[in-house]
Amino acid sequence: MAQGGSTESAAARYESTLEALSSLITKKSRADKSNKGDRFDLLFDYLKILELEEPISQMKIIHVAGTKGKGSTCTFTESILRHCGFRTGLFTSPHLIDVRERFRLDGVEINEEKFLEYFWWCYDRLKEKTNDDMPMPTYFRFLALLAFKIFAEEKVDVAILEVGLGGRFDATNVVQTPTVCGISSLGYDHMEILGNTLGEIAGEKAGILKHGIPAFTVPQPDEAMHVLEKKASKLNVPLQVAHPLDASLLNGQKLALEGEHQYLNAGLAVALCSTWLQRTGHPITNLNETGRLPEQFIKGLTTASLQGRAQIVHDQFTDIESPGDLVFYLDGAHSPESMEACARWFSLCIKEDNQQHSEERFKKDTAQILLFNCMSVRDPQLLLPRLMRTCTSHGVNFKKALFVPNISVYNKVGSNTVPTIDPQVDLSWQFALQRVWENLVQGDKGGDASNTDQVCEEVKDDTGMIARNCKNSSVFSSLPLAIKWLRDAAQKDRFVRFQVLVTGSLHLVGDVLRLIKK
Repeated sequence: MAQGGSTESAAARYESTLEALSSLITKKSRADKSNKGDRFDLLFDYLKILELEEPISQMKIIHVAGTKGKGSTCTFTESILRHCGFRTGLFTSPHLIDVRERFRLDGVEINEEKFLEYFWWCYDRLKEKTNDDMPMPTYFRFLALLAFKIFAEEKVDVAILEVGLGGRFDATNVVQTPTVCGISSLGYDHMEILGNTLGEIAGEKAGILKHGIPAFTVPQPDEAMHVLEKKASKLNVPLQVAHPLDASLLNGQKLALEGEHQYLNAGLAVALCSTWLQRTGHPITNLNETGRLPEQFIKGLTTASLQGRAQIVHDQFTDIESPGDLVFYLDGAHSPESMEACARWFSLCIKEDNQQHSEERFKKDTAQILLFNCMSVRDPQLLLPRLMRTCTSHGVNFKKALFVPNISVYNKVGSNTVPTIDPQVDLSWQFALQRVWENLVQGDKGGDASNTDQVCEEVKDDTGMIARNCKNSSVFSSLPLAIKWLRDAAQKDRFVRFQVLVTGSLHLVGDVLRLIKK
């Protein structure tokens, strides 16, 4: 079973590997402590089984935690150091379409052959040595262990690790001697696990700091900064604040990742790279003295790529001979602060797009549509108002909001196939999101926001499944049906450019990308 059998096709072998990986997924409540595979101390036993203790101690690691921006910071950091000539390994999460996206070697996701080889090497050894007292590691912890194995065997010069959740008890925090640590912007996220205050959240994120190891953060709210400084002082950590990158340092070029907030992440990445180079014996001229960025840094910052963050995709699946005009703006924002940044980015894109087409002979009208879902642990009362009101303040008003369930399920981890739609799908969460949206719209228009359900109607789609249509929004029983509705609308009205903001969940963004890029 382990090797998938020599007679198995490549596709079947890959699917069987994903099934083995999905067997490590656990569904448990916060109160359920029975899952021993999620115990932090067991990670060190797993490292012994996989003989990774020594290789990890030799790695030159950049470790990054944070609420928002940590993925972008890691992406900028990897790109800079790759352009400086180093062999890079990057571990990020989550993936959008394929699990191999989480493991990047020299900026490219690991190929299928190597992924299978390293996966089964780790899986088989752990399966052989684990038992009831020391069960198999859970899903993310296994992936983190796999990342260490990949980076050790591929002999990377630098391993850039993005924390999955929190910091103190994250699987990546088995690293004892990183070269430098970073903490990106902090905010309210995963509060059911990390705590209800910024101070508590900052305490968990600061768990990646190690004694005497230099660390950088970005400007933070006072409550969070106080906790970071206190933790750093206790560990004798030289903690410095990296300020947003000055756009003039890019010699007229633009950051590869869109959005004003990316200059904050870029500034942190520059600080991390400079310190890593210095501490590994590759110092560069002090940036503060020269006031210039090295060419390799500029190249790295202006060519980095990260799917699902401020990404624009023109839909190609409308009628080729007479195409409709449908553009998807995708951003996996899922915290109140990132939702606001997403709204600013989308609004700026709309403004630029309208200016670009303003001189066309047959200028089209535009219609902004929201395609949204978020996890039920998040509070839509914190997310949707920030999104709507930030867009409104920039002159962007959504014609319609579409709410859908995700179609990705983790038993399809990494698969390029679209899971079958569950005919019994529970839409109660999507109805709740719709209610929040309708109340917002009615309230902003000065109407009575208390009777929104009375102006909605339940309708059957062409699969016989129930959805709900309201004045300003619709709930679709599946994402493919929502995409079909958008494409039909674009085909029907050729004089309108449909601009669709997809946000609220990276899983939703991944599902949309999988559907529209097929």
